[in-house]
Amino acid sequence: MDASINVFSLIWILIIIALLAPAVQRRIMQGRRLQAIRNLEKGRGSRVITMIHRKEVMNVLGIPFRQYIDIEDSEQVLRAIRLTPNEMPLDIIVHTPGGLVLAAEQIACAIKRHPGKVTVFIPHYAMSGGTLVSLAADEIVMDHDAVLGPVDPQMGTPGGGFYPAASILKALEEPNPNRDDQTLILGDVARKAVTQVYEAVLCLIKDKMSENQAQHVAEALSAGRWTHDYPINADQARELGLSVTHDMPSQVYQLMELYPQSGTRRPSVEFIPGPYVPPDRHPSNRRQD
Repeated sequence: MDASINVFSLIWILIIIALLAPAVQRRIMQGRRLQAIRNLEKGRGSRVITMIHRKEVMNVLGIPFRQYIDIEDSEQVLRAIRLTPNEMPLDIIVHTPGGLVLAAEQIACAIKRHPGKVTVFIPHYAMSGGTLVSLAADEIVMDHDAVLGPVDPQMGTPGGGFYPAASILKALEEPNPNRDDQTLILGDVARKAVTQVYEAVLCLIKDKMSENQAQHVAEALSAGRWTHDYPINADQARELGLSVTHDMPSQVYQLMELYPQSGTRRPSVEFIPGPYVPPDRHPSNRRQD
């Protein structure tokens, strides 16, 4: 009887540990992230804000879902900026596929109003709304292989999908007497959306370059010149007139390591972490005199 009770108690202890372990692991990881952010802030004398979107896992069900820029993000970023002294620089680490135009524009406008220098670090990609946020910064620091993306608006359709606003306008240019009112309404909204995003981009960059160049950049990014997922590398960004450098602090890469992807599936990319020493520099290969 006592042995049965002990086994039963042990099973319950193991169940409780299994339930609590993920929460404990998250707390430990959060503490490591905050310490890494604090170290970066001390080294640069700045306020560091991260906006890193990964595929996360919902509790219990283990269903993965994608994160993107939303209103909660804009609320948190705006609060962080309000808590930052005017003279203190802002360092914003962006890793995102994009998100809501409203939220991204709120963040971008708050960044632009901050009197201190604002630097956006892009270790991998900042697409769509992430690019809109980056345009507001005084300096964009990109990894050599990192990319930005077009900010042309995407319109929701009755079927639940998305169409580029520019493509809707292009289709409406074709003669078709059988168009219904819903299509015409969608075209009117698409035209407004393109104009609004163009004006938002122009407002963010007009004091960083000549008026003609600013108009050119705003038109290129908002009018559907490329597909929405087109990767704009650092060289192309500089050709557009954006202030882009590659002075990425190593602490940014170290911080990104603390935001791992979901571990619910077998990783598709694996390698031994850490730099390798070139063969001609390895101690074992050095000639002994």
